[in-house]
Amino acid sequence: MPDLSGSITALYIYPIKSCAGLSVPSAEITPHGLLYDRQWLIVDQTGRFQTQRQIPHLVWITPSIGAQTLTLSAPAQPDITIPTASSDQHQQFTTKEVQIWQDRVPALDLGPRASQWLNDYLQVPGKTFNLVQFDPRATRLSDRQWSGDQPAAVQFADGFAINVISEASIALFNQKRLEHDMDPIEADRFRPNVVVAGLDAHDEDHIKTMVIPTVSGPIEWALVKPCPRCQIPDIDPQTSISDPTITALLSSYRQIPHMDHAICFGMNGIVHTGAGRHLHVGQHWQATLNL
Repeated sequence: MPDLSGSITALYIYPIKSCAGLSVPSAEITPHGLLYDRQWLIVDQTGRFQTQRQIPHLVWITPSIGAQTLTLSAPAQPDITIPTASSDQHQQFTTKEVQIWQDRVPALDLGPRASQWLNDYLQVPGKTFNLVQFDPRATRLSDRQWSGDQPAAVQFADGFAINVISEASIALFNQKRLEHDMDPIEADRFRPNVVVAGLDAHDEDHIKTMVIPTVSGPIEWALVKPCPRCQIPDIDPQTSISDPTITALLSSYRQIPHMDHAICFGMNGIVHTGAGRHLHVGQHWQATLNL
């Protein structure tokens, strides 16, 4: 018998790392998380990844995914649609080595038109930019300290395939904001992939595995590491202005001793089974707890 059960209430993907996310009604599971999640990345002229930590207005770049195309939109910029690589057709793209945290991996450069669009929009002195796609021939793995014996694939996410947060955890945070006369914020401020109902606040911290039954078989992932929080949740996606009250409030009750007192919110997960199957908002899940 499962220890806990509930339902999925929201799904999000973030096609370009650190750019606007998309709320979706369903998503296909792959070995490296939700399909299209963090499949693309903006890098500077040295190949180093760029995020809202350095460039807050990245949050205003909104991607739209087509059939082997990616369309970019941003304020006061004309939209641009560029071709992307399929898993079996990537020969026409130049390979470029990029750095994502401590990992260096090959990626597919999506070309000068995308680069010029990014340069025109971002306008960071001394920097030029390229848009790259994760090379389907490449392998990047989560930290084995947390993923254990099973190699766990990840694309350009910080370190793990899936991030899960409970509605109750967000509700508790917003309750604390209201107690401080601050407006509540939406779940997407924390950039989760999966928001779930059926848990008490931060019960996700104690989940070992989650199983989602589907007509074609189960999807299963393991929650393996609390998610340490940087300053990105502070950045208001409407204004791109940082609001440090979010991190300050989290620090008052979410510093986790066994994570060296890092501020953690939500759980990072790895995919065990279910590649090719689909998640849907409203689906039921079952979970087992760490003993």
